[in-house]
Amino acid sequence: MHFKYCPYCGTKAIMKEIGDEGEIPYCDKCEIPLWDMFTTCIICAVVNEQREVALLRQDYVSTTSYVCVAGVMKLGESAEETACREVKEEIGLEVEKLQFIKTYPLDRKEMLMIGFKACVKKAEFKLSGEVDSVKWFSFDEALEQIREGSIAWQLVKTAIEESV
Repeated sequence: MHFKYCPYCGTKAIMKEIGDEGEIPYCDKCEIPLWDMFTTCIICAVVNEQREVALLRQDYVSTTSYVCVAGVMKLGESAEETACREVKEEIGLEVEKLQFIKTYPLDRKEMLMIGFKACVKKAEFKLSGEVDSVKWFSFDEALEQIREGSIAWQLVKTAIEESV
């Protein structure tokens, strides 16, 4: 989100030189810089002890490709807490081990996605209302199910490579 007006007082922002950052929208009334904002999200490659990856179908995302567990961080929640909560909410599994992989900027949606490998025990899925289906895929099959080059594809590829 790019500010044109101050979100605190509604005053039209001016452009002001701020240190090494260059010109930044600034509120003269509140005397604060108005840094661009983005949504912080997590994305998880959920893997089990049988060398499988859990991939979801969410028709509002894609009807042709599978995706990874993902979700928005809530205020006061760490990225790790968000990852464990989202895995539990979306597919009903408890994360036993969580490993940070990488961050992925998603400019077109003004998001920063924090990627994790989430290790779980294979169990029955309990799907949330936002998940249409979920399936375990072997490490050999998983990448074929995801849109090549996507953040989910990159994350699953790294998680698989680090598991070998």
